[in-house]
Amino acid sequence: MNDMITMVDWARAQFALTAIYHWLFVPLTLGLGVIIAIMETVYYHTRDERWLATTKFWMTLFGVNFAIGVATGIILEFEFGTNWSNYSWFVGDIFGAPLAVEGILAFFMESTFIAVMFFGWKKVSPGFHLASTWLTALGASLSALWILVANAWMQYPTGCEFNPATMRNEMTDFWAVAFSPMAVNKVLHTVTSAWALGAAFVIGVSAWLLLKGRNDGHCRRSITVASWFGLAGILLTSITGDTSAVTVTELQPMKLAAMEGLYNGSTEQSIVAFGVINPSKTVDNDETPFLFDISIPYGLSLLAHHDPHAYVAGINDIIAGRAVNETGDTINTVSYAERIERGKAVRAMIARHDEATRAGNTDLADSLKASINADFKYFGYGYLERPQDAVPNVPLTFYTFHIMVTIGGYLVLFMALWVLLSWKPRLLTDRKPVVRRLWYLLAIITVPLTYLCSASGWIVAEVGRQPWTIQDLMPNHVAVSDLSAGYVQTTFWIFAVVFTALLIADVGIILSQIRRKSLTDLDKCND
Repeated sequence: MNDMITMVDWARAQFALTAIYHWLFVPLTLGLGVIIAIMETVYYHTRDERWLATTKFWMTLFGVNFAIGVATGIILEFEFGTNWSNYSWFVGDIFGAPLAVEGILAFFMESTFIAVMFFGWKKVSPGFHLASTWLTALGASLSALWILVANAWMQYPTGCEFNPATMRNEMTDFWAVAFSPMAVNKVLHTVTSAWALGAAFVIGVSAWLLLKGRNDGHCRRSITVASWFGLAGILLTSITGDTSAVTVTELQPMKLAAMEGLYNGSTEQSIVAFGVINPSKTVDNDETPFLFDISIPYGLSLLAHHDPHAYVAGINDIIAGRAVNETGDTINTVSYAERIERGKAVRAMIARHDEATRAGNTDLADSLKASINADFKYFGYGYLERPQDAVPNVPLTFYTFHIMVTIGGYLVLFMALWVLLSWKPRLLTDRKPVVRRLWYLLAIITVPLTYLCSASGWIVAEVGRQPWTIQDLMPNHVAVSDLSAGYVQTTFWIFAVVFTALLIADVGIILSQIRRKSLTDLDKCND
């Protein structure tokens, strides 16, 4: 058992490592791809060579990032078969469907048209080349869409039914998987946040060039497109973030409680604007959840239900099965202790179903199948030892959620100010050099801050649903492969070295391209 726990920890660490490195490239690809397509559209309509030079500059940076993103993404998908084979067996029919669509349709589209985008400038018509650029950006977004659909299904398994004869979950409704409320919100929130990151990258690089006194015209063109696009992206991210909170409240209430460090819920629940978690606080003691906090009255009720008087359940309420109905009366739902017992009963019935099937007793097998399906939503709880095992890492979920929200609010203001400055450039150019320099430095710093915001969002999404690989159906220690911890530990360090080398190479190539291009091609087309 100890070796299994170690194996689970290393498998999770390896997957997290691969996902973190992969996500360094994906949002930039999604955001930068659309920005490039917009720039080329302007060139197509104006035939202004300055816009062509600007488009090609950002296209080069897009290409470097795209290539390494593909490499890390392929490894990420392979890890499902190597480290998480039980998971792949249990839900392969469902989880594999959106990934198959992604590979056949989306990846094929982007990999085909990206060749035209890079090498077809003088080989195809301007209209066809513009279409190829847009199709590359669309293909990247479609690729993200189907991967996010697969991830959303892990957060909210729907459109499927367990077959005790095969011991697998089988898809019953593809469209229920593709258009579940969790999938819709996750796709919109993630893609629009990637637009904001791509815009922040363009503004940050342009600010660096301006600090160096290079390519003023190129930078102003780039910032104009990126600031408007980034403002639209971050505003849409905020809107979809709000709808995502409502969805999480309904489908993953434990995650919402962890996001706010809320142990005992209430009606008219306040939200913590800033707080320091008490490291000694657990569900097993009565210590205060926070060492210090500043709260906004009614805030969490508004966020979770769009109703300032609504009841929001805390961690202890969810474990105990306490809730409040629409009339304000306290009611009992299914407690975690009962879920564990019913989950163990389902496991026992599955074993009896297997015995009945082998013995040819179809009547008993059919009766057991009906009973299994009635309580299968509690199946995963049957692998837990105690209710506390279903509580995620509260401090990590709380802090990353508040980091995400804080930086997101800052990005709204940041993008709005750049829109204003691109419309009224003299508001900045007429300022003292030290003011301009500080503003450009802030733009550069905003790039890693935006990455931190994006990564924090993913940590909230994934850590907040622990201990589940599939919400309520399969905990992590059941999903892993039968491998030694040493094997996974060895490959973890191999991947760490390889991914770090790829990241260093990526950053080095991007910086080299920025320096080289900023001194050559763009100067020829400068204002």
